[in-house]
Amino acid sequence: MNLSQPAAPGEYVLTLSCPDRQGIVHAVSSYLFMTGCNIEDSQQFGDRDTGLFFMRVHFAGGGQASGSGAQSLEKLRAGFEAVGDAFRMDWQIHPAEERMRILLMVSKFGHCLNDLLFRSRTGALPVDIVAVVSNHEDFAELVGSYDIPFHHLPVTRENKPEAEARLLEIVRTEQVELVVLARYMQVLSDDLCKQLSGRIINIHHSFLPSFKGAKPYHQAHERGVKLIGATAHYVTADLDEGPIIEQEVERVGHGLTPAQLVAVGRDVECQALSRAVKWHSERRVLLNGRRTVVFA
Repeated sequence: MNLSQPAAPGEYVLTLSCPDRQGIVHAVSSYLFMTGCNIEDSQQFGDRDTGLFFMRVHFAGGGQASGSGAQSLEKLRAGFEAVGDAFRMDWQIHPAEERMRILLMVSKFGHCLNDLLFRSRTGALPVDIVAVVSNHEDFAELVGSYDIPFHHLPVTRENKPEAEARLLEIVRTEQVELVVLARYMQVLSDDLCKQLSGRIINIHHSFLPSFKGAKPYHQAHERGVKLIGATAHYVTADLDEGPIIEQEVERVGHGLTPAQLVAVGRDVECQALSRAVKWHSERRVLLNGRRTVVFA
């Protein structure tokens, strides 16, 4: 897990992916040098299977990029366009200190919700939780104690399109960059998944696709599993088949009851999901087809 120091004003994160070829690192570092920037940290990966190159650079702005934060960022982005075009890059530059605006969704299991709320409050997650949406009212009081808006959106087969339209309205109004399904037990429509592609993270009990459906830990107990696992992944129209960001496991023994397995599973889910949210919010996760590149 990355334990880097909090970013200071005037620091930025550049992420990029493009067809792999010679000269990419030289072009990026030369641009940053010519604009008076200093590279604080750089990670890269060339995927021989897909022929794609991925890079994340944390740098401090300076020289020609000096000035107000907004103006500096604008100049950096404008100047980098030529480099991006030359290498057919999919790239972004963001202030490193920028806190990502996220929305949490939950149903009746609140352990991941509670964990993310606490980590955000204590600064362990560089995010601003701007809203919580639930199809039940169980956690309205908990969310209210954090002074975060709670939206109760009941979902039935008949009103699902209207509920999802309201969700998208909240996403737009609150300028949400990431939606986190913190044990939200409703299947999202294909259309919603497409509209928020790459912007929804889910936590799944077990290693995909084992033990689907109700009472997964009871199923695991019946099979005598020796490892409890959880998988954090991006949401796609293919249920629980999205690109995997993080997985966590805990070894368990034959003497544990189903209730004890559930307790272990809760902790494992919280760990995997919180790391996935942290890495995404720090722009450490890049999509690579059905897989991810994680610069953790």
